[in-house]
Amino acid sequence: MRNRRKDTARRAPGALEAEVLSVLWSTSEPLSPTDVQARLEDELAYTTVVTILTRLHDKGVATREKHGRSFRYHAVDDEAGLAARKMTKVLDGEPDRGSVLARFVTQLSDSDEAVLRELLRGQ
Repeated sequence: MRNRRKDTARRAPGALEAEVLSVLWSTSEPLSPTDVQARLEDELAYTTVVTILTRLHDKGVATREKHGRSFRYHAVDDEAGLAARKMTKVLDGEPDRGSVLARFVTQLSDSDEAVLRELLRGQ
């Protein structure tokens, strides 16, 4: 049996990655794992931060550059770019993209549909 602290609530899947991404989005310069760790609200172990940053890099969501013996990380996209990337990934996994897009468009709110129409017109 694992020893757990009773006051520790389990995080939702992806919550740590989202926290780390928000730190990366908050600056325009690449950050070391130590920098990220210091800016997080939760007290995470250094190794946990490194693991999360490595996973974000492996997923293509963050870039890294060698700096001395370690790496510095930077987010590839902002929040909107990440959401668009996720939507594209879903579409890429579907055999009938047209049907998926058609269903998506029929479920848009009137205001979202108006925004999409303007975007498609190039405005």
